Amino acid sequence: MDVSKAVIPAAGFGTRFLPVTKAQPKEMMPVLDKPTIQYVVEEAVAAGIDDILFITGRGKQAIEQHFDKSYELEEELKSAGKQDRLERVRGISELADIHYIRQQERNGLGDAVLYARKHVGDQPFALLLGDTIVQNHRPCTERLITYAEEYETSVLSLERVPWETVPSYGVADVDDPETVSGCFPVNDFVEKPAREQAPSNLAITGRYVLTPEIFDVLEETSEGVGGELQLTDAIRKLESVRGVELEGDRYDIGNIPSWLKANLEMALKHDDGEMHDAVEELIAEYR
Repeated sequence: MDVSKAVIPAAGFGTRFLPVTKAQPKEMMPVLDKPTIQYVVEEAVAAGIDDILFITGRGKQAIEQHFDKSYELEEELKSAGKQDRLERVRGISELADIHYIRQQERNGLGDAVLYARKHVGDQPFALLLGDTIVQNHRPCTERLITYAEEYETSVLSLERVPWETVPSYGVADVDDPETVSGCFPVNDFVEKPAREQAPSNLAITGRYVLTPEIFDVLEETSEGVGGELQLTDAIRKLESVRGVELEGDRYDIGNIPSWLKANLEMALKHDDGEMHDAVEELIAEYR
C-alpha cells in the first residue's frame, strides 16, 4: 500500500463568510501571508505526495490562478531585485503536479470524492479538506499515511471536540473512547448525532487516507443528512477503518471565529519576530 496521491475538495460556497466569498473562494481566505489552501497543499507535499487533484466548482478560478505561474509578476519581482519574494512566488507553482476537476452540482463531500475516481484509480489516496489547516511539527497527513501503510487500511484523523459541538461532526464509535492511543480500530461512525446519542466526542477532522474501495461503497450509498451524499455514511460501510487522535492545532477556516484564531495563534508562533511582536502589542491594547 503506497500513498502517492492526494485529493482536496474545494467546491463549497463558504456561506458563513458572505459577502466576501461571493467572488472569492473560502479556501483562498488568507491566514497571515498565504491562502488557506496553500497550507493544505504544503501539508500534503510534506507527507511525500507530489500528485494532487482539486475538486472545485463554479467561481473557484482563483485557486487555479494561485498555483499557476505568474510570468508578469515574476518578471516584475526579478527586475526590482526582490529575490526572496520571487523565490516564494515561483515555489508555489512548483509544489506538486496539480490537477483540477469541477463538481457539476454541490451534493455533499461524498459526491465530491466520487469525482476523483478516474484520477486515483485503484490506489489508496489522502483526502484533505481545503478549508482546514492542521499545524504540528509532523504533518497530520504523514502520520495517517504511515499508519495506513502499516495496517493496509483506511485511517482517519480524529479530534476530541467539546461535547456541545458534537452535532456538527461525524463522530467515531470506539471500544474505549477515553483510553484510545496510537492507531486504533473504529467500530462505526455517526454523522452529526445529537449530543445524547453520540458514542464519543472523537470527531472526524478533515484528514483521511482512504482505500479505493471507498468509490464502490459511495456508488451504493444513499443520500443522508441534508439530502447530500455523506462521505461518513460510506466510510462506516468499509470493511476496516482505524483512527488516529489529532496532534497539534486544527483551524476550520470555514467560520470567522476560527479564522481569526488561526491568524492570531499562527502569528504568535511564527518565525518572524516582528510579526509576533506586532500581534502581542495589538492584543495588549485590548486587554
